[in-house]
Amino acid sequence: MNSIHVIQPYKSHGQWMFDDPAHEILREPFVSGADEIIEAVSQAMHLGNRFNMRFSAGPFPGYHLLLYSRGGGMGGTFYWSPKLKMECWLCPALFAYFRTAPVRLYVQFSHR
Repeated sequence: MNSIHVIQPYKSHGQWMFDDPAHEILREPFVSGADEIIEAVSQAMHLGNRFNMRFSAGPFPGYHLLLYSRGGGMGGTFYWSPKLKMECWLCPALFAYFRTAPVRLYVQFSHR
C-alpha cells in the first residue's frame, strides 16, 4: 500500500469533494469540519477551487498540516489540527487508504 496518497479536492456547487476512480470513490463530500479546514487552507494558500492534496500516516518533506486523531465515531474518525485550532471528521472513505485510522495524518496542499 502506498505511504503517500494523492487526491484532488475540488469545489462543486459550494461543496468541497473529491473523486478517486481507483478506489471507486465519486463525488465524495468533505463534511463536518473537513470542508472548513480545506476552505481555510485553500484561501490562505490561494489554491483556488481545485488542487492536489497529499496525505500520509508518516511525516514527509514539505507537509503543511498535522492532524491528530481524537478517536472514531459514526464509522469515521475525528481529527484535530492544533495549527488551525479546528476539528474535523473524516468519513469511512479514509479506510480506502488506510486499514485503520492513523494516529496522525500529515497533509500537503499544492497547485495542480
